[in-house]
Amino acid sequence: MPDSAPPYRTPQDPRHGRLTARRHPPVVPGPTGLVPMSGPDGDQLAMTYAPESAADGSVYRLVLLLHGAGGSARQGLDLLLPVADEHQLLLVAPQSSAASWDLIAGGFGADVTRIDGLLATVFDRYPVQEVTFGGFSDGASYALSLGLANGDLVDAVLAFSPGFAAPPVTHGQPRIFISHGVDDRVLPIDVCSRRLVPHLHSRGYEVTYEEFPGGHEIPPPIRAAATTWLTTPPQP
Repeated sequence: MPDSAPPYRTPQDPRHGRLTARRHPPVVPGPTGLVPMSGPDGDQLAMTYAPESAADGSVYRLVLLLHGAGGSARQGLDLLLPVADEHQLLLVAPQSSAASWDLIAGGFGADVTRIDGLLATVFDRYPVQEVTFGGFSDGASYALSLGLANGDLVDAVLAFSPGFAAPPVTHGQPRIFISHGVDDRVLPIDVCSRRLVPHLHSRGYEVTYEEFPGGHEIPPPIRAAATTWLTTPPQP
C-alpha cells in the first residue's frame, strides 16, 4: 500500500478515494426502519436501516456495508441486519454503479462519489458517533481500500473474505477485522488474507483475524465474533 499522503484537496475528483462527508449534528430527523434511497431517476442508490433511537437519546454507530460482485444493496444490508437493533447500528448499504465496485474495474470513481453523497445525506439525518466500513468478498476489498484511505473518518473496518486492499493514499489507523474460510475457492485464502493480514500488520494496523472451516461465506459464529469485536471498546 502507498505511504500516507497529505489530505486530498480536490473532492470533485474521486480517484484518490477521499471522502468529503463528515459527521455533524443532524439538521432534519431521519426515518427509522428499512428505508430505500433512490436517485432522481428512480434508480436505487442504497438501502438503509435505522433502529429506533434509544430512550436516552444515544447516538448510532454507522456501518457502511458493501455487497459482493453481482450483489445488491439488500445483500449488503443483510450482512449485519440481524444485530442492528441490539447494538444501535445504523446500516447504510449502497448499490454499486456497475456489477462490482469501481476499484475492482480499474480505479476509484463513480462509487466514491455515490458513497460520499449517501454519507452526507445520512449525517444530515441521524446522530452518528462512530463510522465503520464493512463488506463481503469484492465488497470487503473495497471496504478495506476505501476505509484505509479515509481513516480520519472511519475508525473500524470489517472485511469478510477480502481479496486485497489497494488504497491510493492512507490516512489514520482504523482497526481492522478480517475473516476468511480455509476452503474458499472464490478468493483462495493463501493468496488473499494470508498475504494481506501480515502486510497490514507490517504497516502498523491493528488487525483481528479469524480463519474458519468453510468456503466463501460468513458463518453465524463469524458474524457474532465480528459484532462483538466492533461493539467492544478497544483496550487502551
